[in-house]
Amino acid sequence: MKHHIDEKEVNLLLNDVAGKYGYDFTEYAPASISRRVNHLFQADRFPSFAEFRYRIVSDPEYAMRFVEEITVNVTEMFRDPHFYSALRQEVLPVLATYPHIRIWHAGCSTGEEVYSFAILLKEANLLHKSVIYATDINTSVLEKGRKGIFPISQMQQYSRNYMEAGGLQDFSSYYTANYDYVKFREELAEKIVFSPHNLVTDGSFNEFQLIICRNVLIYFNRSLQDKVLHLFYDSLEPLGFLALGSKESLNFTSVAQKFRQLGNREKIWRKNHL
Repeated sequence: MKHHIDEKEVNLLLNDVAGKYGYDFTEYAPASISRRVNHLFQADRFPSFAEFRYRIVSDPEYAMRFVEEITVNVTEMFRDPHFYSALRQEVLPVLATYPHIRIWHAGCSTGEEVYSFAILLKEANLLHKSVIYATDINTSVLEKGRKGIFPISQMQQYSRNYMEAGGLQDFSSYYTANYDYVKFREELAEKIVFSPHNLVTDGSFNEFQLIICRNVLIYFNRSLQDKVLHLFYDSLEPLGFLALGSKESLNFTSVAQKFRQLGNREKIWRKNHL
């Protein structure tokens, strides 16, 4: 039984998936892709690379499992609470000056962070005039986000994060608990549009005042990062905000001169006027 898939074989699989299903991972960072592909290969106990490859090419459902394994994102509500308090203090007062607020949360995964931001908007009395477009390449995580149902076991941690992020209410007032799960309030979900979008191949679809894309770019190589950052630049209104993950930066990228970082230590930039 084969135990490891080498780089050449990983590339074959990525080309298969791009050609047959339109998901292009060929510019993702090789180390992270290789780790995830090998994890799936071992977890599903394929006796050989050829059988693994055949299954991916011939079984669209299994191919989606492959896509999910590669795009799986770790997420939690109010992740990095200081990031959320910076949004609350520095970005929301600017958004408040617009008659309609459009936000794009790219690579939203299962939606925990999208609901977190909807709660911030609600507490700033801005939710009623906002729409959050929550997108991901992976349609099954979008389905989870759309339902707004999360394990109750996480709520203690999420509540701590929420308080640290400067939460104004009792966190449990935002959801209804039912046995092992909670469902977030409908008024939050009503303002979120979950839809598939592939950062690698799809273009801009609106002009936004804020784009949030956290811990997605770290999986891309340099040229793909630049491509996606240009997409974000083109999708932001002048003076719009771009918020990235804690390990991500615009420094040394081709758009570095087109943004300035906010004064706090968080990864939030503002697009230049011109």
